Amino acid sequence: MTRHTCTLTGITLVLIGAVAGTLFLPGCQTPAPTTPAPAAASAPSMPSNGIAPVAGGPRTAMVVAANPLAARAGLAILRKGGTAADAAVAVQAVLALVEPQSSSLSGGAFITYFDARSGEVRAFNGRETAPAGATPDMFLGTDGKPLPFFTAVLSGRSTGVPGALAALELLQHEHGKLAWRDLFDEAEHLSADGFAVSPRLAGMIASRLPQASAPDAVRYFSKSDGTRLVAGDLLRNAAYASAIRRLALEGTRALYYGPIAEDIVRRVHDGEYPGSLSLDDMARYRPVETAALCRPWQGYVVCAPPPPAGGVGVLQALLLLAHTDIASRNAADPIAWVELGEAERLMYADRDQYVGDPAFVRVPLGGLLDAGYVQDRASFIGERIAARPPGPGTPPGAGAVGPDHTVEPGGTTHYIILDGFGNVVSMTTTVESVFGSGRMVDGFFLNNQLTDFSFEPTDETAHPAANAVAPGKRPRSAMAPMVVLNGQGHFVAAAGSAGGPAIMAYVLKTLIASLDWNMSMRDAVALPNLIAHGARFTGETDKFGAALVEAMKLRGLEVQPVQYEESGLTGLRVLSDGTLDGGADPRREGIAVGY
Repeated sequence: MTRHTCTLTGITLVLIGAVAGTLFLPGCQTPAPTTPAPAAASAPSMPSNGIAPVAGGPRTAMVVAANPLAARAGLAILRKGGTAADAAVAVQAVLALVEPQSSSLSGGAFITYFDARSGEVRAFNGRETAPAGATPDMFLGTDGKPLPFFTAVLSGRSTGVPGALAALELLQHEHGKLAWRDLFDEAEHLSADGFAVSPRLAGMIASRLPQASAPDAVRYFSKSDGTRLVAGDLLRNAAYASAIRRLALEGTRALYYGPIAEDIVRRVHDGEYPGSLSLDDMARYRPVETAALCRPWQGYVVCAPPPPAGGVGVLQALLLLAHTDIASRNAADPIAWVELGEAERLMYADRDQYVGDPAFVRVPLGGLLDAGYVQDRASFIGERIAARPPGPGTPPGAGAVGPDHTVEPGGTTHYIILDGFGNVVSMTTTVESVFGSGRMVDGFFLNNQLTDFSFEPTDETAHPAANAVAPGKRPRSAMAPMVVLNGQGHFVAAAGSAGGPAIMAYVLKTLIASLDWNMSMRDAVALPNLIAHGARFTGETDKFGAALVEAMKLRGLEVQPVQYEESGLTGLRVLSDGTLDGGADPRREGIAVGY
């Protein structure tokens, strides 16, 4: 196995050939000079959802997750002497049960992992892959036009080969301390004995989303009298308990071979638009491990998984904002939001055009983060919103690619784990849309991850889209699980979110608020969201407050009260005195717990 090293801000990053045979070599740059810490800033008010995220306290370990049952399952593993990698398996197994609108055993994930002993930051790519039978036009109808989006979502064609559990198994094999079979007890107990349906899950069950009305979902979420489950009802899932027992005893072979794999393939081939997923596709899946993509920023080193994940966009936006005075502003300053919005527009323009699976397309990664290119793009950012939205730039190394037509819904969750040994997992995991494809096998929903590809594979000049479908390809993702170190290589912070394409905007806001504006992590994740994408500025106008909304409008930033899937942020920061500052998004049901 090939190893490469480079030194970045006092941190030695070791790059190891990926298990799938693909070697990714992110470049190194000279670190930016350290800037003085900014003064604390106040934020617009944000109401609590009644489940207060824990912030502060003399803790040495913490789990921040979008569901209390999952967070406590992870904490129980840490109390037994497990590592963050061990606890991540337990958290995922519970989330796939209690948060099926966002998580699944059939889902995908990106993981950023900080190894406290070696100082390395690693990335684990558990993104689903397209089957060998996938074709660039698989989401086009007989008329040559793209299928209606939810027609595609509900079809067998939407399901890719699962990857989240394979990535977790690789992570746990390398960095765990406990036996794999001992990490599923809480998930088995909750599925066999039942758990109370949460208000958020109940809302999704009662929603008008097509997946909620799919036959499998109706069957699963209905009581014996035919009525739908509501918040507080007990939900048992014997099929899931059986699947979990198999996974505990056999490892992920239980998912990729044998009865569960056969059930997945059989279900995918049902219906009007059957998929081509095969048992061979299942058996061939491998997660990809690489060095994380890291760049210096404001005296920190910020790390994320490389493409096709969305972290490159967040990194580019941070570098763009380093050319502004945003760090000297605060969350009550309309110019700060103008600067943030313009950075987002630039980030999305480049990401939408160039980012895809680097095993299939040339992603100009070094060019997107090139100091000269970033400085040139940053000149777009001023104290007023530019009248015309920016198009994609031409970063060094960019080739000709067609425009992107990807539609990205959100059925995603994020969690962070810091163990007593100092190791950190920042993991975004997803079933893609809410309840995935709406199809179930063995107690869990199947992903609809392949609808994250561009339905239109080429433009009018036949240039292929960077995110066009291809056999074995991993679709582009907005998921951005971030890890931040200081200049001495010590862990400082982690953040990530749910939210479909808006994930990158949510995470960017949180890092700026926490590290530039020195807000508590609880306040940073609760800060109102702004999504600036092309000519559209959407966000939480009610949470900004009338005065700030009007001040932003006077500078050309007219925020519309419409947005993508709401955020599901989680964040964790180690303060200068060693106190752990954790926050879970009050828009959801998350919690931070520690000891």
